[in-house]
Amino acid sequence: MLKRTIRKVAEKILNATLDDVVHMAEKDRSTLLDAIKDLTDYQDEVGILFERFSSLNAGEQKVIDDAQKALERAKVELEDAQNKPDTWWNNLWGRKSKIAKAEQGLKDAKKVRAGADNKAKAMFQERIESADIQTLLSELSYKSQAAVTRLKNREVEIKEVEEKLKEAIVEASKNHTKALEKKKETEAKLDEQYALLKQARQALEEVADKQSTAYSDALSQVTTVEQKVEELEGLKNAYTTLAASKDSFVHKHNLTIKVLTSLRSNLQTHRAKLKSDTDERLKYYDGYVVALKARTDQEFAAILEHLGVKTDEHIGETLASMHTASAKARQEMMDNIPVHEKVMQGVYSSYAEALQEIRAKDVDIQKNFAERYGIDMKEIFEDYYKADANAPSGGAAAPVSKPETSDDDLLS
Repeated sequence: MLKRTIRKVAEKILNATLDDVVHMAEKDRSTLLDAIKDLTDYQDEVGILFERFSSLNAGEQKVIDDAQKALERAKVELEDAQNKPDTWWNNLWGRKSKIAKAEQGLKDAKKVRAGADNKAKAMFQERIESADIQTLLSELSYKSQAAVTRLKNREVEIKEVEEKLKEAIVEASKNHTKALEKKKETEAKLDEQYALLKQARQALEEVADKQSTAYSDALSQVTTVEQKVEELEGLKNAYTTLAASKDSFVHKHNLTIKVLTSLRSNLQTHRAKLKSDTDERLKYYDGYVVALKARTDQEFAAILEHLGVKTDEHIGETLASMHTASAKARQEMMDNIPVHEKVMQGVYSSYAEALQEIRAKDVDIQKNFAERYGIDMKEIFEDYYKADANAPSGGAAAPVSKPETSDDDLLS
């Protein structure tokens, strides 16, 4: 069974992932929280004062401190009211009503103080419900340290009781011896009185006249001796009982000392181990907390790495897409050049035809102006068309000279 459990634990550890560790740590926190709750409930059951055995934060401790201060003020106010002299003048000015008010205030303050511990405890329990594992470990460490102090105080208390019992044993032994001595003395006196009683009874029997004064005297003597015997018997019994009682308590005290010494020794063992273990646990807990933080950092780094890888992939895809798009755009541009050239060829042809028509129209316009208004338009157009200035003008249309600038030059 044990081997199977160890094997399961080993497999759990070997096969653990970071996600598994998160659940394991949360289970640790839940288990630790339950343990602290159980310890707190146990403190209540055995009557360990909550505020002296658990680490309250400032707000929780303030609830107790404020209630205690209010209680102290109420006590002072009542004392001041009671210390006012009981005169008609002071009573006229409300001495008795002030005392009654102060008494009620003290009752209320005691009630608040009695509930302050429970209120602080409730606040503490509510706080640790949502506490992280580091806070819970600190709380457990605090309880351990407080327990060490408590054990030490208990050892001191036991030691004090042991010393008192040792003194009691000595005193009981002395009283036991005295009681035995007194008993022995009483027994000796009893022997004497029993001898006297025997003589007195014999003397009483020897008196013949039972109605005589001699008989009365003898009877009185017997009665006196009998009373003395009874007193001594009572003393003897008392001394016997006392001696037995003291002897009994000597043994009882001795047994109690042995038990207390054993308990104190056990407490010392527990305290030494708990103190040593607590010191080590503080380091152990620090390591555990740091490990949890490291796990968180590692998880964060893994997330960043995952995001980085994904980002790298996206950037690679984008860069590759950029290159592909650029290559496609270049190819598309190259593919469009012949089409563009063809289109432009048609544009140039249309443009050349249009220019030819315009120039033919210009010749007609010049001819019309020359014929109708006697204006030689050649001078106007020669700079624009760079025509020959010596060409004849007249009714006949002059031939149009070819311009020196070609169409390609104009388009460049």
